[in-house]
Amino acid sequence: MSSGNRPKTRSFLTKAGALALCGLLTGIVVSAASFPAAALSGLVAKEGAAEFAALPSAVVHQSAPQVTRVYASDGRTLIATMYDEFRSDVPISGIAVSMQNAIVAAEDHNFYNHHGVDAKGIARAFVNNQNGGAQQGASTLTMQYVRMAQAYGAKTPQEAIDATKDTPERKVAEMKNALQIEKDLSKKQIIERYLNLAPFGNGAYGIYAGSQVYFKKSPKDLTIAEAALLAGMVKAPTAFDPTTKGGYPQALDRRNYIIDNMVMLKQITKEQADAAKKEKLVRTTHRPGNGCTEVRTNSWGFFCDYFYRWWQGRKEFGANPYERERQLKSGGYTIVTSLDVKAQESARKEILEKASDNQRNAVLIAGIEPGTGRIKSLAANRKFKLDDGKNPKSSNPRAGKGVRATYPNTTNPIITGGGGIDGYQAGSVFKMFTMVAALEKGYGLSHSITSGSTYKTNYPIAPSSPAACPGTHFYCVSNASKSEQGTFNMWTGFGKSVNTYFVPLQEQVGTEKVVDVSKRFGMVYRSSGDRDLIKTPAAAHDFGAFTLGVTASTPLDIANAYATLAGDGMFCSPTPIKQIYAADKSKVAAGQPSCTRATEPDVARKALDAARCPVGDRAQLGSCGGSTEPNAHRVIGHPIYGKTGTTDGDKTASLVVGSQHLVIAGYMVNPDWANHNDKMDHHVINPIVYNTMADYLKGKADEEFKKPGE
Repeated sequence: MSSGNRPKTRSFLTKAGALALCGLLTGIVVSAASFPAAALSGLVAKEGAAEFAALPSAVVHQSAPQVTRVYASDGRTLIATMYDEFRSDVPISGIAVSMQNAIVAAEDHNFYNHHGVDAKGIARAFVNNQNGGAQQGASTLTMQYVRMAQAYGAKTPQEAIDATKDTPERKVAEMKNALQIEKDLSKKQIIERYLNLAPFGNGAYGIYAGSQVYFKKSPKDLTIAEAALLAGMVKAPTAFDPTTKGGYPQALDRRNYIIDNMVMLKQITKEQADAAKKEKLVRTTHRPGNGCTEVRTNSWGFFCDYFYRWWQGRKEFGANPYERERQLKSGGYTIVTSLDVKAQESARKEILEKASDNQRNAVLIAGIEPGTGRIKSLAANRKFKLDDGKNPKSSNPRAGKGVRATYPNTTNPIITGGGGIDGYQAGSVFKMFTMVAALEKGYGLSHSITSGSTYKTNYPIAPSSPAACPGTHFYCVSNASKSEQGTFNMWTGFGKSVNTYFVPLQEQVGTEKVVDVSKRFGMVYRSSGDRDLIKTPAAAHDFGAFTLGVTASTPLDIANAYATLAGDGMFCSPTPIKQIYAADKSKVAAGQPSCTRATEPDVARKALDAARCPVGDRAQLGSCGGSTEPNAHRVIGHPIYGKTGTTDGDKTASLVVGSQHLVIAGYMVNPDWANHNDKMDHHVINPIVYNTMADYLKGKADEEFKKPGE
């Protein structure tokens, strides 16, 4: 029989049924009159089992965006949370029975008796709505889940719109999908997925977030009253928000209504209901911080920011920075970083004993583990925080109008470089690269050079330069003290930081060889001016002052370069990662130690032996004859090595100290203006570095360095 010859009664019933089926919108049956005749004719054309079966029924069971949590190396101390939506899925076993019951009492009393579509509910709603009664809903929990799942499974904005748009066809397809879902999943699985997708307002998505934001507790610990409140908010999170003046009375009424429903459904007793109704509603929320500017303590923000920048540079997390950020903020990762809480807190404590967050000159500390490249600490006398407009004007007279200084608050990577931060001159800590280059060329630690307090080099320089020897076009170098003259070897020259030993040693080796060592040891030349000076071996060959540390570097650069010595010549790329876990708890390989041989083991051991001299320790093969910071070993009391650094005019003061377990580098600088007139003080930076190392090594057994060959 053709459709044109079908009995009118069947046509009328089909039309009425279609009106009821298709009048659903977000769980509310609206009047059939709201649909235009064109929509109705479309449904009539689709009537019949064949047409119904042909409707799309695919539901993508895709997890919604999940919170990523970033922890310290102990795997317990939370550093930061990162998310687009504050949400973490929990299994049904982690959701209180009261919550499971409350959502049924709120949204679908017949949930456990239907197969996805409540036919009686649809008929009841249709008749009521056709007769002008208060609008009733007939959308089951399963149908609501279908709608949310399709919206979250959408791959384009248009697909998301189509998943929830108000059309008869979509409503019928939703019902078919609900019937299929009930075949694929158990009732408990549907409730679990529903509650993990549902919005609860105030930035809370899913039951875990709802429990945390409103009650600061796990979903498994929700009381009857708390569960009823949350269940009531799903229908309209803004209208039933108890934290707003307008929403509070409506939230209270709806909560109590749901509690009554729970009694009616025999989920709880009358006595339990009465007690639940006496509980006061929450009036405040506890939404967690999002990102590095909202970490638990501001001093951890620099490390958090380094991690974020590291992640953004990793291609395994996406083809471009946008994709990588989306992956970070929606992937539900558990990231155990390399941050050592003890090392970080000790560094910050020592800094604040010597320097204030409100002072212009910055103390910057970086700690790294030899042999792995894992960053253990990044601290400064700054808070990692957005400038609230109260930072003073920059001391740099060339800074633009309105440019503010980096204290007390900054989000600039002043410890690690990047993001427009090139670094700072570090001074004589660079002499280590010259020593390694000389050892690689076959010179011994006992290689001696005799010179006065001033040395005329063969490096060409403009005659007008203050560094030119008088009346010549050659570079002249002087020592910090006129007493530093005579015959020195690598132990004594490094121990006393003799310029007139290391510049001629660099001449003998070739500056280009020294630059090459520095690059193998991980130094990054971010300044275009520095890169021009060393862009070719020929250009580097004439760079006489290189060994004196006049190029820009950061504490992290130097800490890791010196860690290469304790790592037996293996350079390990700096990493903020201990282990990354995906949302399914599987391990992600990214961030694990990546090491390459930078120099031969015996070269590294010999250089380290000489580097024990500047910090007051004893060399295993030779005699130091003095040091620039004898207090370091005296305070630390463990085998150590390192070097001090000072630039012209004391514009920078630096100290690096290393052990088998940790290498710490500290700079004292003015990060806002390189050409300042302030004098940096070793009496400030040096104790901060060696006291931090002493704190870290406290309680650890002495561990001697490997003895180099004779």
